Amino acid sequence: MSFIAVDRLKVTNHLIKRLSETAYGILQPHMERVDLPVRHSLVHPYRRTDHVYFIESGIASVVSTSETGESVEVGHLGREAMAGGHVVLCADSTPTSTYMQVAGEGISIPVAVFRKALAADDDAHELFLRFMQYLSIQVAQSALANARYDVPARLARWLLMSHDRIDSDDLPLTHEFLALMLGVRRSGVTDHLHIAEGMRAIKATRGNIRVLDRAKLMAIAGDCYGLPEKEYERLMQVAKPQV
Repeated sequence: MSFIAVDRLKVTNHLIKRLSETAYGILQPHMERVDLPVRHSLVHPYRRTDHVYFIESGIASVVSTSETGESVEVGHLGREAMAGGHVVLCADSTPTSTYMQVAGEGISIPVAVFRKALAADDDAHELFLRFMQYLSIQVAQSALANARYDVPARLARWLLMSHDRIDSDDLPLTHEFLALMLGVRRSGVTDHLHIAEGMRAIKATRGNIRVLDRAKLMAIAGDCYGLPEKEYERLMQVAKPQV
């Protein structure tokens, strides 16, 4: 396998941009740019993780699945994130799965090299521990949303999170996918999309949802949306991006 040098000036992933020179120097020779099509698996449940992925574009979902096959999204990852963060916490595998829900690109790095960089540089280690703190807050907020907020608020939250991670007002999302991510029936998603359309917040067509008025979506979501995003800014401002 051949590797093309990753130009740091062209990297869009926020974590890589914040790496110290020491950590970046260790990781850069092993970075591989990869296409990440829809449904591409980044983390297999209960299987040893050999590579971590830094999202450059697109959206990956961390999904929890019960023994009877019930699934719901618990993590939402874009270019602010990496897939396989459990290795930061010294875990070789995890029960959750992570796969692409919106196609994009990423940077793949072998876990052994990634851990070498963390061991060699305290700043990098602290950066990824802060990222894992952010991710735990996002998971906690998802649990709160699922338990205490109605479907319109949760749907608006999910659309806002997707909008944050895609450089377009067009979100390539199907009703079936939204139902899976929200843990509700497809018919319920369709009904609530129609309501949001009536408010002129979105325009839903087959396989696509266009954001027409982000402010209206934020009003629907209320305080269901925003806390993890604020915490990411707070936690990551400690290490400014190096470009």
